Amino acid sequence: MTSNFAPEINQKICQLVHEAGQKAMHLREIGFQVDQKGFDDYVTNVDRELDIFLSQRFQDWFPNDVVISEENTDSIALWGKSPDTKPRFWFIDPIDGTDDFIHGREFYSVMVGLLEADQPVMGWVYAPKSDRLYFGGTAINNLYLISEASQGNSPQALDVCPPIGKSCDRLIVSKKDDIAYGNAIRLAVPSVEFYSLGSFGLKVMEVVQGRASAYIYLNRRVKLWDTVGPLAIAKAAGLVCCDLTGQPVGFGYGDIDADKLTHNQVIIVAWQKFIDEYREAIYQEITKSCTVM
Repeated sequence: MTSNFAPEINQKICQLVHEAGQKAMHLREIGFQVDQKGFDDYVTNVDRELDIFLSQRFQDWFPNDVVISEENTDSIALWGKSPDTKPRFWFIDPIDGTDDFIHGREFYSVMVGLLEADQPVMGWVYAPKSDRLYFGGTAINNLYLISEASQGNSPQALDVCPPIGKSCDRLIVSKKDDIAYGNAIRLAVPSVEFYSLGSFGLKVMEVVQGRASAYIYLNRRVKLWDTVGPLAIAKAAGLVCCDLTGQPVGFGYGDIDADKLTHNQVIIVAWQKFIDEYREAIYQEITKSCTVM
């Protein structure tokens, strides 16, 4: 384990993330408001309420760490303020997959990630509608799933397995990336089948569990609160997290836009076999046909 990370801390975080997810479902049932933050970017009052709920708890629990959450714009300014000391960072996404939440679909989640020494070391991803809580990372050298978490079930080892059969041809690609880059990817991987769902974190869990060979994310809008938790789980599962050139996804100050906390790289989360067979071909086809932002 990393310093100052104990089993009882993990248990508290699991309980808190689960509680936040249950609150999200309850608040949705009684009604919510939607505001537009930017182009194709929406937020609800539930996002904001859960953001405060989660952030305050983490600030109380970890007063010496930095807590950054999606809906607290003041917290974003804390990134990069202490480049020499490299504090631990907690990243909170109160609702990942807000569009799914708004429209009553199941693929949204509550996510927390721990970044230490520029590496994602622990993640929690809770899907309230399916009542499944994924957590783990190199901080505990293990990965777990609590199925039907609301029933008080105990954590079980997460079934991490590479894709077999038709799952080998499945890639998770968003509709936007399909429109912009889908033809190029199909040229590189002729047998490919695209699919998608809401939450970034739940997309990564699809790959971890072998339901897809890779998740390819090319539009560079994803932010640290989207990536730290899920990629901590992916890295602990042995997946490759890299860009189209094969460079590992970076989490240092130079790898991130300081104002938006977006990654400067595009992101591929994939099994090694897929990387070995297709990454270079995808890179070449995309480079020939279009420009990746």
